[in-house]
Amino acid sequence: MSLRVVFMGTPDFSVPTLMEIVGQGHDVVACYSQPPRPAGRGMDLKKSPVHEAAESFGIPVFTPTSLKDPEEQAQFDELNADVAVVVAYGLLLPKAILDAPEQGCLNLHASILPRWRGAAPINRAIMAGDTETAVQIMHMEEGLDTGPVCMSETVAIGPNMTAGELHDQLSSLGGDLMVRALAALSRGALGEQVQAEDGVTYAAKLSKQETQIDWSLSSEDVHNHIRGLSPFPGAWCEMSLGGKTERVKILRSSLADGNGAAGTVLAVDDAPVIACGSGAVRLEQVQRAGKKPMSGADFLRGAALTVGASVS
Repeated sequence: MSLRVVFMGTPDFSVPTLMEIVGQGHDVVACYSQPPRPAGRGMDLKKSPVHEAAESFGIPVFTPTSLKDPEEQAQFDELNADVAVVVAYGLLLPKAILDAPEQGCLNLHASILPRWRGAAPINRAIMAGDTETAVQIMHMEEGLDTGPVCMSETVAIGPNMTAGELHDQLSSLGGDLMVRALAALSRGALGEQVQAEDGVTYAAKLSKQETQIDWSLSSEDVHNHIRGLSPFPGAWCEMSLGGKTERVKILRSSLADGNGAAGTVLAVDDAPVIACGSGAVRLEQVQRAGKKPMSGADFLRGAALTVGASVS
């Protein structure tokens, strides 16, 4: 049975879910997304990926800066939605919005709740060294990601998987999971499981201050930090290259043999190997300022990095 759906989302992560819902024949009566933001060298206003996708389907798009205004809430209520689907929207939903659709609001969340409630579950799971995560459909309530879980699809996190790779995998799986949830909802067969009270952790928004690599950590922690921030915002360190201190992003790494003072270059054979608080990491892919990502080997060909040098 076709449902009247309001879709609420903003970034690339949300687009596959919108496309799946449209593809299944549901009536997406409106799309809510974050307002256009200045972007690019000219700082021209750019619509969000969801905004652009919705317009390509002829779906009306609304971009309020807040949903607290009674007029915005009345406009939302007038859509007479059966359900709202929320995927990385970026605005808090007041009770009036949560209660407006006949069957409430379903949220797609990228973690095994109650672990990693909040803004950056994909990054935080990898940075913590988790070996599995999930996409889950949650029936939203007023608390932050506290609602009962309706459906779940678990995914293994490989030892070298980056946040970007996991993002793309969960985004694709999430679209399929959401249309399955909507099908169950239309039949009156969508179950719910209250979240456990134990094991609650919060995936705080990433800050600029935590992107610099701390070489005093163990090699496992440094490796997890690098892949959890790759490709964006990117973990970085400072190196002396050509007599100048340069900030270099590290996009891929692997665990390596070796010990030494934290931040010391141990080898420069096929890729730089850097000592950590314990163990070492090999820099498999890096990005210098203003340049494209390159392999560790290509980086060494253009950088005068020597054994014994220090990075910070």
